[in-house]
Amino acid sequence: MKQTFTCKLEGVDAVATVLANALKNGGILLLEGTLASGKTTLTKALAKALHVKAPVSSPTFSIMQNYEDTLFHYDIYQSGLNGFLHQGLLEQLTFSGVHVIEWADEKFVRMLRGVGLDFIMVKITVLENKRHYEVTYA
Repeated sequence: MKQTFTCKLEGVDAVATVLANALKNGGILLLEGTLASGKTTLTKALAKALHVKAPVSSPTFSIMQNYEDTLFHYDIYQSGLNGFLHQGLLEQLTFSGVHVIEWADEKFVRMLRGVGLDFIMVKITVLENKRHYEVTYA
């Protein structure tokens, strides 16, 4: 199933609420988009929708941030799939909570499917002063 949303970046809370409802029992959310497309902004809005009080920032250099054992935020831009696996983070995805992974690519998707993990994919496209979110429930 697919859903699409187009809104100004300030309207991301509505998208985050839809995702939070879909992930109310936990799960994996993959974010795909160019630099500055709003991946971390969407993650911050999702944290708010999940009632996470801790401030959310991009885990670019730490690879993973844990917020209140509710939200796990990964940024694999620097390390890619190999770095993610090398650091033993695959097992982390089986822990309860919401796992948001920025920069997931087709190799990452194939790996998740290969180990039988379900996920939601959000592709973010920049449209002048708006963002288009294509949400695929896999």
